[in-house]
Amino acid sequence: MKEEEKKNMKTKPHFWRWAVASVIFRLVLIYFPKNLNLATRPEVSTPVTSLRRLAEGYWLTQSSMSPYAGSMYHGSPLLLSVLGPLTMKKIEGQPYHLLCSLVSVIADFISAMLIRATGLKLRMAYCERLKSLGLGKLFEISEILPSEDIAALVYLWNPLTIVTCVGFNTTPVENLFIILSLYGACIRVAPLAAFGWVVASHLSLYPTILIIPVILLLGNGPDATPRKLFRMYKKDEANNSSKGQVVNGLSEQKKFSLRPVGLFFVWVFIWTLYTLVLCGIFMRNYGGLSEMFNRTYGFILTVKDLSPNIGVLWYFFAEVFEFFRDFFLIVFHVNILFMILPLAIRLKHRPCFLAFVYMAICSMLKPYPSVGDSALYLALLALFFNELAEMQFSFFLFCGFIGVSLLSPVMHNLWIWRGTGNANFYFATGMAYACFQIILVVESVSAMLNHDRKIRKLVAAT
Repeated sequence: MKEEEKKNMKTKPHFWRWAVASVIFRLVLIYFPKNLNLATRPEVSTPVTSLRRLAEGYWLTQSSMSPYAGSMYHGSPLLLSVLGPLTMKKIEGQPYHLLCSLVSVIADFISAMLIRATGLKLRMAYCERLKSLGLGKLFEISEILPSEDIAALVYLWNPLTIVTCVGFNTTPVENLFIILSLYGACIRVAPLAAFGWVVASHLSLYPTILIIPVILLLGNGPDATPRKLFRMYKKDEANNSSKGQVVNGLSEQKKFSLRPVGLFFVWVFIWTLYTLVLCGIFMRNYGGLSEMFNRTYGFILTVKDLSPNIGVLWYFFAEVFEFFRDFFLIVFHVNILFMILPLAIRLKHRPCFLAFVYMAICSMLKPYPSVGDSALYLALLALFFNELAEMQFSFFLFCGFIGVSLLSPVMHNLWIWRGTGNANFYFATGMAYACFQIILVVESVSAMLNHDRKIRKLVAAT
């Protein structure tokens, strides 16, 4: 442990230099919004996350009208009450969006620090598990760089994260609460995990499925011993009485703790009730909670806005017959639910990795995706840098993401502005983007399972 602490101390100065440099880089880009024109990009801002729409909704409330009048704003009324005033305040001689952009920069930095803290907790738990199995040397050999520092810097310097931060949208705030929920669950603090999960689900709906990784983190901890590996090790140690204490230690780690999970549900009820009360107070003159649910969650689930985005649903529902629309809505949304249970059963010993898989699947199938969604799950994937070192097609996926990022604005320009292309041009980039995400999920899950098999073989060999 002392050697690991020394390694961490050596990397800290370099980490903080790069972290501060990423913040400075964002602050510089804030002063060039008109040249970058990122707020109008469909890959960056969506009808649900656009701060321009939020400003419109706040202006309607200032005019004693419902923020959802005119079908412009479809976000949370609480987010409107917090960020709305910042969209109206202007500092003389500064860009009009400066205050909101500063909130995004702060949210990105805090998110990176939470990712780093989560990664450190995860790495220490993984190290303890390997040592309890008698494979401590494997950890020392494989641990070249601190995975938590890599993940935090991946999030801060990922171009997708940067354009999302500068793109005048609420995605950095939503990502912050998702990471806060996972961090609270990782350190097994039920109130914090419940707060992050409730707020994230309230803002974006799809983080609701993260309740399973959160429960597994609270019950088992960051890294649990797989059942097959435990049985194998217990069988081997039964023949060696000198190592009986190690077996008992593993059996204690395997027990699922119900107390933090019960506290989590209690706090979920409290935070949900508190959120609904605040929303009800805000919406008392604008139709109540039913109007809010219809204009937020209803808007997401019914896919009413078919403006182009980086996803695939907008094109599909623009072409499908109205008679079959409800059927395919059910198919697309239930498709996400069908994957939850099988993945949870197979990856229950890797809750943080399971959260990455869930977020990647939602990013592929949600009706209003953005590149900010990918930025978040790519940072979580980097937490498993050492376990996924042998993942196949890494270079192919890297080039694919770069190619899609460059081609998407080009195809959109050819279709919308120059008129020399059609919708198929832009939709092709969305299809390619979805395919690369599918390959990433499949290959990462395969690499993780192969890593677990390798650990089992090493245990069997010893």
